[in-house]
Formats: sequence, C-alpha cells, structure tokens
Amino acid sequence: MTYLKSLPADSALLQVFEAYPRTSRPLLELHESVLREESPFTVAERELMAAYVSGLNDCTYCHGIHTATAEAFGVPEGLLADALADLDSAEVDEKLKPVLRYLGILTRTPALLTPADAEAVYAAGWDERALHDAVMVGALFNFMNRMVEGLGVVADKSYFPVSAARLHDHGYHGLATRLTP
Repeated sequence: MTYLKSLPADSALLQVFEAYPRTSRPLLELHESVLREESPFTVAERELMAAYVSGLNDCTYCHGIHTATAEAFGVPEGLLADALADLDSAEVDEKLKPVLRYLGILTRTPALLTPADAEAVYAAGWDERALHDAVMVGALFNFMNRMVEGLGVVADKSYFPVSAARLHDHGYHGLATRLTP
C-alpha cells in the first residue's frame, strides 16, 4: 500500500511516476541511459544486475520486476534466485561473477570496497567502462529500492510479467513518454 495518500492504495511505481513527472522524467531517462544504451554489458546482464541488487536489498517489487525483465531478455529462469543463494555455485557466467560480487559489496558495505575488488572485475576481462556501468546500475537500483520502499510501493506478483513485457518492448523511454509535461 503506497504511503502517498493522493494515490490509490494499490498504485504501482508507474502511478508514482505519473503523479510526479518533474522528477520522474529525468529518472526514467537515467534508467534508459544506464540500462538500454551502449555498454560492455548486454541488456540482459544489466537487468540481471538490477534484479541482483534489488534482491540483496529485499526489495520485492524491484527484484520481481527486474528478474522477470532479465528473463524476458534471455536470463534463465531461476538463475537470480541461485545467484542470491550462493553466487559461487550459481550457473552465472564466470566473467560476470566478480561484477556481481563487486555490486554485493557496493550494496551491503560500500565503504569496504577495495582496489582488489575492482582488480577482480578487470581480471575477469572487463574494462573501466564496464566497472563504471556496473556501478551505475548498482547505484541506480540502491536508489530505486529506497524510493520504492520509502513510498510503500508494492505489487502482486501477477504485475511483474506485465511490467517486464512493457520494459522489454518499450524500454524506460517508453515509460517517460507516458508522463504529462
């Protein structure tokens, strides 16, 4: 139930965006830039990162939507649950595991990140742009998880595939175009 009294109790994040277009439009443009524009990571990998961070934060809403979105882009069903349970044994691409470990530290204990953590990302074959892009995904979803939880946004699990289909087909720019000036 959202804590915004002007909105229906069962409002999803889309209704929050529509109610507050001034702040939502640039936020959605940032989503489009971070999650859809050119990157060393595929869209599926970035959505996986978003879902992973959201799972670490126990943000059911974002974790559910971005897990479904990652799966719509080809991430195997159940992979995120496995990664959250035990990243080392999960069937995540070995090259991506250091990135997810990095995001785990950034999410749980950011002050404990060390140069060695960044070096592990580089040693896996990623470059500075990849580290930057991963940090942007992690930072964005730590922000979004707090926004969603802080505003009391929840949704039934049946909403997750609906939202995922919209994000898969139209991206975040598609959401921004729905907002009135």
